[in-house]
Amino acid sequence: MAGTVLVTGGSGYIAGFLIQRLIERGWSVNTTIRNLAKEPEVRATLGVRADRLRFFAADLENDAGWAEAVAGCSHVAHVASPFPAGKVTDEMLIRPARDGALRALRFAKEAGVARFVLTSSVAAIAYGHAPANGVAFTEAEWTDVNAPDVAPYIKSKTIAERAARDWMAANGAGMEFCSINPSAVLGPVMSGDFSTSIQIVQRLLDGSIPGYPRIGFAVVDVRDLAELHVLALETPGLDGERFIGAGRFMMMEEAGDVLRARLGDKARKVPRRRIPDFVVRLLGLFDGSIRQIVGELGRVRAVDPEHTAQVLGWRTRNEEQSIIDTAESLIARGIVKV
Repeated sequence: MAGTVLVTGGSGYIAGFLIQRLIERGWSVNTTIRNLAKEPEVRATLGVRADRLRFFAADLENDAGWAEAVAGCSHVAHVASPFPAGKVTDEMLIRPARDGALRALRFAKEAGVARFVLTSSVAAIAYGHAPANGVAFTEAEWTDVNAPDVAPYIKSKTIAERAARDWMAANGAGMEFCSINPSAVLGPVMSGDFSTSIQIVQRLLDGSIPGYPRIGFAVVDVRDLAELHVLALETPGLDGERFIGAGRFMMMEEAGDVLRARLGDKARKVPRRRIPDFVVRLLGLFDGSIRQIVGELGRVRAVDPEHTAQVLGWRTRNEEQSIIDTAESLIARGIVKV
């Protein structure tokens, strides 16, 4: 299968790898960026055939440009979603995530798109629940956005996916829809513009994290996540599906151990000590960004990708290799000085 597909958020980390893979597969790609002044930079970073990639200016919070971006497309991969680093509020994230997804759906339906793939997150699955006691979450579960300590980003991904599915139920007849729910996305970087998840490895390498709080994350490699999006776009019979894109859950300390074991002297700044829970809680009283992770202390939010494996034959690569590839890429590009 090949045609023309719209990939939203073309300057983003996941979208960049997806665009490359789609063009390798024979697709022509339209992509959105907020400012066309970035087009030369993004093109240079992606390094794909110029005649197979077109850029359009469009923003999650404005109708301008969306009709032009999706015209002639048979498929849409809606990857764009706000995920800034630092302290954020519900309003900063929920409205653009929800309204952006609905805007992309509306213009896709009007353009006659056959299939719409939404990039959601395990954030829409694994939060706001009682401790799972080692039982992995599946696609059948949803985050409870009304639970205490559910952070703005987690709310935004949950609300956006629910809103998209509600919109499809009411308005989407004739257009197929499925979602992909990835975990923390690691892997090599193309430039200094990468996902917030990459900052975990960056800060371990550069020593800006002095020790390990008892928190962790499931890992997915960006290259495998791009392939999962391609499968979701190309495989017939997926309407309504939800696919977890994730591998093993790892505590942050495990990631540090991997870096020290595999990188030698390049990992000399990687911390060795643990930060006690009471210290994290105390710091959270004065620092809003730390306060957001207090509820994660000791929590294991494992997710089960078995449904994705059974339906699409997909799994992510070895998590330790993804961590190392991330680190070596950050070093090679001079983003981390060792």
